[in-house]
Amino acid sequence: MAEADRRTIAGGTAESVLVERAGAAVARHALRMLGGAYGRRVVVVCGKGNNGADGGVAAHRLRARGVGVDEFALAGGIDEPEFHRALRRSHLAVDAMFGTGFRGALDGEGAEVASAFAAASIPTLAVDIPSGIDGLTGEARGAAVRARQTVTFAALKPGVLFEPGRSRAGRVHVVDIGIDVDSVPRRAQLYVLEVGDLVLPRRTPDGHKWSTAVFVIGGSPGMTGAPLLAGHAAARSGAGMVVCGVPGIDAANRAGGSELVIRALPASSEGHLDTDAAAAVLDGVDRFRGIAIGPGLGRDQATQEAVRRIVAECPIPIVVDADGLNALAHDPGALHARRASGFAPAILTPHGGEFERLAGAPVGPDRVAAARDLAARLESIVLLKGPGTVIADPDGRAVVNRTDGPALAAAGTGDVLTGVISGLLAGGASPFDAAATGAHVHGRAAVEAGTGDELTATDLIGALHPTLDILRSGRDPREA
Repeated sequence: MAEADRRTIAGGTAESVLVERAGAAVARHALRMLGGAYGRRVVVVCGKGNNGADGGVAAHRLRARGVGVDEFALAGGIDEPEFHRALRRSHLAVDAMFGTGFRGALDGEGAEVASAFAAASIPTLAVDIPSGIDGLTGEARGAAVRARQTVTFAALKPGVLFEPGRSRAGRVHVVDIGIDVDSVPRRAQLYVLEVGDLVLPRRTPDGHKWSTAVFVIGGSPGMTGAPLLAGHAAARSGAGMVVCGVPGIDAANRAGGSELVIRALPASSEGHLDTDAAAAVLDGVDRFRGIAIGPGLGRDQATQEAVRRIVAECPIPIVVDADGLNALAHDPGALHARRASGFAPAILTPHGGEFERLAGAPVGPDRVAAARDLAARLESIVLLKGPGTVIADPDGRAVVNRTDGPALAAAGTGDVLTGVISGLLAGGASPFDAAATGAHVHGRAAVEAGTGDELTATDLIGALHPTLDILRSGRDPREA
């Protein structure tokens, strides 16, 4: 945004014009939140920079519309008794203290204002981003304003996409004030995944079940349900044939009995996938269009060796999850060997703990930078799960998916995501599109299931068809 601002001003749009447009947009949203101007009062707190200037313009325009405005400036010092009296008689607070360039922690009067806003019984409207939130990461290193709504300019900022900034921003409105964000080089841009960006393949009229076949490899003692969840999710996401490879005949017999084809793979005496399983998987793997490996595999050493060989030598697009990721964390060479052979980059789907094992360090506050860095280092597509899921490729392209939610913090839902992505791969989506679309569909299905925080993985699978039907129809899912 700093670069977009610079280019816009260099192109002939005065900074004062941008400030005037931004302040006017804030005033319009404030009037909507107030329900009109008659008899209404607003408190506006302004900082020193452009954010404060936007607030000052908004205060001027609100006065012109007949709204009672109490305006306070951090630079001049705030009269605390008068400020609290103003809050008590107002219907809305406007936070124009600090913008997206804020780093560090709120202190002094800024922190006191944030605390007073929180204690007041009126809603808060934030200008560009709630004060106290890091515009790059969403991090709050101390006190931060909690807004009912936020007006942000030209484009969404990372700070309102990632927690705790996402929660503290409330409902975010993006307003065009004449800043050309598309002029910034694409490598510097970050995109939010929208419905129009989804890639949802359909089967061709002359298609055969093997045209969109998926091979799921997973399972270990007590964990045979994980690959079955992934398999059923793949079948509901476009796969015409799903084969689940599990370790040993006993596990295969227990897992049978549904539309999934169960294949027994070489296993150790303890029931773990053996090293010979790699050769068994790779023999005839070219019949499949998507591979998923990892759900429920466990961390047996022979299993990890088999995983690494499959990842390195499998010519088919592959998604790696769960214990498959742990195998690669010990030795990521399989991922580099895969790319050296000219195969499509693997899709890695780590949560925070798995990311730390792969990267050797925690995710940290900047989720976008973390995902991009790991994708480049491992020459893979990285889907970093969590609040504000990030999908990044080795070249730095990245998108943020906003359909995730706390309901997905349930056992088995990650296996479902793996299945959805592999089903989309089998349908012909590229690895990056399959990962990004899969994350969006996964989160939308959690809402469509209608079970709230009591969501189970089985509920999620059942909601995949109606979710895909809504998305393919082109209807706005928020209105469905």
